[in-house]
Formats: sequence, C-alpha cells, structure tokens
Amino acid sequence: MSANSADRNPQPADRNPQLDVVLVKAGRTKIRYSGELLADDGTRVAVRAAWAGSGVRDFGFVRFEPGDVFTEYYWRDRWYAVKEVRSGTGTLKGWYCDVTRPARRSGPELVVEDLDLDLWLSADGTDVRRLDEDEFAESGLGESDPEAASAALAALDELESLARGDGFAALLA
Repeated sequence: MSANSADRNPQPADRNPQLDVVLVKAGRTKIRYSGELLADDGTRVAVRAAWAGSGVRDFGFVRFEPGDVFTEYYWRDRWYAVKEVRSGTGTLKGWYCDVTRPARRSGPELVVEDLDLDLWLSADGTDVRRLDEDEFAESGLGESDPEAASAALAALDELESLARGDGFAALLA
C-alpha cells in the first residue's frame, strides 16, 4: 500500500476537488497554483489548471498565455512531470515536461521539486527540445547530490526518447 493511499479518495463524477500544486526550486516556492484534481491512482496524479503565470510567456517556439489550459501528470515514482498544453479554444500546443524529484502529495497539496531540466514536444511532434541544461549545470546538483543529478539526466533522456518515439500516448493514457 502506498504511503499516499489515503489521498486516493473517490470523488463524485460531477465534482473534482481542488489541489494546490507547489513547485519548489532550490528550497523555495517558485509558484503555487490551484488546479482540478482529475485522478490519483497512488502512483500518478493528474491535475487540470489554467496558465498560472502572469501575462504571456513567449519562449519563441511556444507561447503560454492567459486562457491556456494545462493537463498535468505527476508521478510519485518518476523524476519528471508532463504537461499537455492547450489554448483556450482547445487547440493542442504541445507538451512541456519538467524534470523533478518524484511528486509528494499531502492532503490538498502536491509538492514538486524542479531540477531545472525541461523538454518541449510540439503538437505535431516535429520539435523536440531539451531545455535549461545550462541552468542544471550551474545549479551544483551534480556536486551536492550526484545520485539526484544522475536520476535527473536519466529522466531527461527518457523523456526525449518517449518524445521522439510515440511514447507519450501510452504514458499519459
């Protein structure tokens, strides 16, 4: 039985509870936002949330903006999170993936520690980008926690392999 099994309370079909997603980076809360808990099977947690940033964030290859909807998947046994990004009209923009420590849920909070590495997969599957490897190198994680750094790099490699194949469909099903 999972240590978090008490969090798997079935909800009425017409109402999903709110869950606060807390993204931590270097020991500090980077962002906190509320989302709709879609599912929690004890291993994977799925949340739907509106774009929580202020204004537009233009990366050049994708824009996150007010009205965008993120369906986010977090695992308690994997070192990443995958976020399906859709415009307010429902058009798929792609998938933004964060390399993180495994997620921890405590009641109405889901805490995720960001490890700097990210991956982007465009909706049409033609654009796969590894992101923020320079930030990861500068973070010092390789020296302070070599096991976590190794797990983070392996997670990024796994995400890239899934993105270049057809692995996201099975992963998020």
